[in-house]
Amino acid sequence: MIVNGKLLGILIGMTAATSLQAADVTSAMLANTAKDPSSVLSFGIGSEGQRYSPLTQINTKTVGKLIPAWSFSFGGEKQRGQESQPLIHNGKMFVTGSYSRIFAIDLKNGAKLWKYEHRLPDGIMPCCDVVNRGAALYGNLVIFGTLDAQLVALDQDTGKVVWKEKVDDYAAGYSMTSAPLIAKGLLLTGVSGGEFGIVGRVEARDPMTGQLVWTRPTVEGHMGYKYDKAGKAIENGISGTTNKSWPGELWKTGGAATWMGGTYDNSTGLAYFGTGNPAPWNSHLRPGDNLFSSSTVALDVTTGQIKWAYQNTPNDAWDFDGANEFVTFDMDGKRYGGKADRNGFFYVIDAKDGKLQNAFPFVKKITWATSIDLKTGRPNFVAANRPGDPTKGADGKKGSTVFSAPAFLGAKNQMPMAYSPQTKLFYVPANEWGMDIWNEPISYKKGGAFLGAGFTIRPIFDDYIGAMRAVDPKTGKIVWEIKNNAPLWGGVMSTAGGLVFYGTPEGYLKAVDAKNGKELWKFQTGSGVVAPPVTWLEGGTQYVAVVSGWGGAVPLWGGEVAKKVSFLEQGGSVWVFKLIKG
Repeated sequence: MIVNGKLLGILIGMTAATSLQAADVTSAMLANTAKDPSSVLSFGIGSEGQRYSPLTQINTKTVGKLIPAWSFSFGGEKQRGQESQPLIHNGKMFVTGSYSRIFAIDLKNGAKLWKYEHRLPDGIMPCCDVVNRGAALYGNLVIFGTLDAQLVALDQDTGKVVWKEKVDDYAAGYSMTSAPLIAKGLLLTGVSGGEFGIVGRVEARDPMTGQLVWTRPTVEGHMGYKYDKAGKAIENGISGTTNKSWPGELWKTGGAATWMGGTYDNSTGLAYFGTGNPAPWNSHLRPGDNLFSSSTVALDVTTGQIKWAYQNTPNDAWDFDGANEFVTFDMDGKRYGGKADRNGFFYVIDAKDGKLQNAFPFVKKITWATSIDLKTGRPNFVAANRPGDPTKGADGKKGSTVFSAPAFLGAKNQMPMAYSPQTKLFYVPANEWGMDIWNEPISYKKGGAFLGAGFTIRPIFDDYIGAMRAVDPKTGKIVWEIKNNAPLWGGVMSTAGGLVFYGTPEGYLKAVDAKNGKELWKFQTGSGVVAPPVTWLEGGTQYVAVVSGWGGAVPLWGGEVAKKVSFLEQGGSVWVFKLIKG
């Protein structure tokens, strides 16, 4: 790689241009994919992550005529959680499955074109099920991450491996579950594993070869690097200032995993990555804010430098994380980003400079803070609701237990929200639950769980846990809501047809009126829906697709909530719908 950013971008563009064929995915196509109804080329239905489609054939008046066009089974005994968003290009659907699998499917009839099944070693350590959330397309390649922390690039037509790169050591707790992001001709990826004391980071690679261009750690004190064309690492500045917000040594195993991947806004030239919880959960061991954990980090794609960062939960003690997506949008003539954080607050932040514009609750019960100070950007903590220091307990082995809401699985977790420029509302899949949480002594051991906390999750309300909510980012008002018995764990899509699509663990894909939340259509997929839907136009016909397969973190970590939904069945399939003729 070349160190000079401008020259690097030119060379990558020239290399891609000389090798691209007519059907290959280009940077220009990716920049326009949110407006192009014939394809879905990136996670988020566009790099900004709005998950909005301009299609109108399926609308509030016609959606009642939506019927299945075809369904495809992932097969085998490898079910578990299916959180993948399909990609649509050149007559094919590319969809990942649990256990690091990926399929290419014929859009015309649902026939399998090819399958790649990554050979996983014994001893992988994904914290929250064996999921994969999707792939990226560039050139003639489809690229995805694996549970043993590798990146694999496959030929779109044949499924043959073109390149494969190890990202890090799975035995130390590293894994990859998020969909990669293409920005300015570079492949941007994050890492999972915050519960094992890994060090979060964002990496940029040449998507055609897998060669590293730069890396940027998301724990303060670690050095970033650029790489020359021979692969030699060149120091590119420390993230933050060593020991400034991480006194002592715990920054060396500080977590802050970038496990949900990122978004990119062409108007700002910045990529936005959410960062996870600091490690360990026991906050008494790591005094200070613990940058850049539980934050949104804005990166210059060309240089790999942090341009700004906003920390949602300083000195996080509840595993509130901060990895949720940062979705850019226009409001009052400026470019902002919206983020529905696991900590229960919705943040509106200037996408160019990171200045907080607004912050308000999007769930009914929050106990850890009373509000967010709009002047300082910091939360107004409730000190009594921080789990106690275990060294001050009666036996020195358990701190005082507190009740916290939201629970650590978050007011919103991995399920991506949607934004509609038509209604100017965000559509947020929220959950109302709480937890009893206490701290325990802990020390780091490579490959071991690095928590230092115990917990029990339980519902807050008798009649529902999940709630699909339409949120006004300007006023903070919840315009409408739809309650759901089980936790919502699947993503959302909005359309110019005036619709919002989302799935439920009970197995339904639903379509509701974007203005008022009135349910207009639903279909039982046979297993829980914990994935985001997509839509596209093929041969003059609009299609909608969603992956079905119950799993994810809830049945693994959900405590009393997991018992409440234990009747739900696993699965593994993708469903495609269209309007009935006549």
